[in-house]
Amino acid sequence: MSQKNETTLLVLTFLITVGLVGGGFWWFANFFGTTIKPEKTSQNTSNNVRIFAEVKNVPSGLISYGGSTTWASIRKEIDPVIQNVWPQFQLRYTDPDKQAPSSTTGISMLLKSQLDFAQASRPIANNEYEAAQKRGIKLKEIPVAIDGLAVVVHPSLNITGLTIDQYEKIFAGKITNWQEVGGKNLKIQPYGKQGRDTGEHFKLTNTTTEALRLVAADLGGIYWASAPLLVPQCGVKPLALGRTPNKLVYPYKLPFVPVSECPGKRNQVNTEVFRSGEYPLSRRLAVVVKENGQFEQQAGEAYANLLLTNQGQELISKAGFVRLR
Repeated sequence: MSQKNETTLLVLTFLITVGLVGGGFWWFANFFGTTIKPEKTSQNTSNNVRIFAEVKNVPSGLISYGGSTTWASIRKEIDPVIQNVWPQFQLRYTDPDKQAPSSTTGISMLLKSQLDFAQASRPIANNEYEAAQKRGIKLKEIPVAIDGLAVVVHPSLNITGLTIDQYEKIFAGKITNWQEVGGKNLKIQPYGKQGRDTGEHFKLTNTTTEALRLVAADLGGIYWASAPLLVPQCGVKPLALGRTPNKLVYPYKLPFVPVSECPGKRNQVNTEVFRSGEYPLSRRLAVVVKENGQFEQQAGEAYANLLLTNQGQELISKAGFVRLR
């Protein structure tokens, strides 16, 4: 046999072998219900987008937004970066008239078309859904981060923490003396926030800053708000909270930094216990959007998608909150 014929035969034999092996593999896979699929390429969604510049459908124009003061540190970290990357996406924070900003005022302003989207630190309430329905509006909340609530008292108060039951009864006005929860014989004075807290037992304030100043000067004072806003403060002491007395969880990282060492050192939020659910008071922060197919929806969804990028989640973590992704 010539060398040319021998080469041709070897090539044919190789091709037949490959065909048989390939066909056998195809039969085996199909017989046993296995489907071999090509690997899909990643799509540009908020699940895998890395940086702000990769986000699609970011509109141009002036965008009014507002809502919960819990978002203040997030706005401080994230919004300037968004503006640098997307200067045509012109974010304008808007306060309510004659009221303190909150989730409630933000959603109310959204329903009145005073905002393009709202920032909330709690779920949309049933009465807010009903109010939206009456106006022919459909609301949607897009979670972007996890937050924990902290309770702060005067630094001299000699208790370590509270159970959730004790916490709820104090702010409901049912427990009125620190002696009832293991402290000294001293009247409890809950401080609240306008538009958020109701009841004659509260001393209402306009801002968290004002409430912290008052608690720092009141031996019996107590106040609650977002942990990233309260835990690093120098003039108050955050309390541990627990579902039972023997399972109290600190909202800050141990060891505790006493007032005498602050502001040289500050307590840091223990985001891990919020992430794991070990801490009993955690919640999600969400962007509230009108589902109307118009500019407002596009603006709100674009903002949420920016925050859900890896870059946005890193900045949320830097602001003291737990990243959702």
